[in-house]
Amino acid sequence: MIPSDATFAGTFPFAPHFTEAPGFRMHYVDEGPRDSEVILCLHGEPTWGYLFRHLISTLSRTHRVVVPDQMGFGKSETPAARSYWLQDHIANLETFVEALDLTDITLVMHDFGGPVGMGFAARHPHRIRRIISTNGPTPFGQPDSMDRGLANAAVSPWFQWIIKAEADGTLEPVLSNLGFSILSTLKLNGFENNAVIDDAWLDAYGTPFATAAECLGALGWAKGFATGAHQFETPDPAAERIIRGKPALAIWGDADRTLHAEHFLPLFSAIFPAAPIERLAGVGHYCFEDAPETVTGLISDFIRRT
Repeated sequence: MIPSDATFAGTFPFAPHFTEAPGFRMHYVDEGPRDSEVILCLHGEPTWGYLFRHLISTLSRTHRVVVPDQMGFGKSETPAARSYWLQDHIANLETFVEALDLTDITLVMHDFGGPVGMGFAARHPHRIRRIISTNGPTPFGQPDSMDRGLANAAVSPWFQWIIKAEADGTLEPVLSNLGFSILSTLKLNGFENNAVIDDAWLDAYGTPFATAAECLGALGWAKGFATGAHQFETPDPAAERIIRGKPALAIWGDADRTLHAEHFLPLFSAIFPAAPIERLAGVGHYCFEDAPETVTGLISDFIRRT
C-alpha cells in the first residue's frame, strides 16, 4: 500500500483522508469548498485517484472534489478476506457516500468506475446531479449491454488476454506481479502520451501493487469478467426515469484499444439521447493522462453550462 503521505514528487499534493465505513480503510481526496457542489470521481483498472490529479487541481477552486480509491487500489486497503467483484465496489461506494452524506453529486467515471457509478446511481438516483462518462461503460439495464460487452471483448487485446490467461492459469501469476508490469499493462489498454512517463509517474502507478497481496483488486476486476462474477445493477423504473432526466456528457478517447467507442457510446446514448459526446482523436483509454487539459476543460465547461 502507498504511504498515506506520499505525493510522488509533489504531483499528488492532496491531503489524505480515510474512512472505515465500508469495512476496510478507504482513502479519499476531499478538496475544495465544503459548501459547494460535489464532483465525485471514480477510477478504474489498474489506476487510482492519481488519474484525476489535474482535474482535482482545477475544479477544487470552485467545487468540492471527492476522489475515493476503490478497495484494493491506490492508498486504500486491500483486505485479504473480501471479494472484488463489481457488486462489492458498488456497495463500498454506497456506504462511502452515505458516510460522507454527499448529495447533488456530479459523477465523473472512468473505465470500471462507469459500472460502479451507474450501479450507485441506480440505487440512489436522488443524490445525482449530473453524469459524466470518460472512456467508461454506462450499463443501466439496456437490453443489449451484454451483447455489446461481448462484441467489444472480441476485438480488445486486454479482454482477449484476460480470457486466455484465465483459461490457461496465468491470470493470477501475471496480475500478482502488476507492480513490475504496470507500464506494459497501461500500454495494452491504450495509453498514448509517453511524455508524462517519469520515475514519479511510474512510482505512482506501480507502488500500489508492490506485493501479490496488494494485487487482489486488480486481479478481481479482471477475473470477474473472465468468470462472469460481476453483477451489474439494473435500475427500477423510477430510478431510470430520474437518471434519464439528468444532464450528461460523454468524453471518449478514440484511440482506446480496450473499450471501443462503437460498442459503448450507444449504451450512453440509449439513456441520454440528447447528451453531447466529445470524441478525442489520438487520445487513448487513459484520456486523463493523454489529454488532461482538454478533458478538464470539457468537464469544467459542461458543469458551468448545466
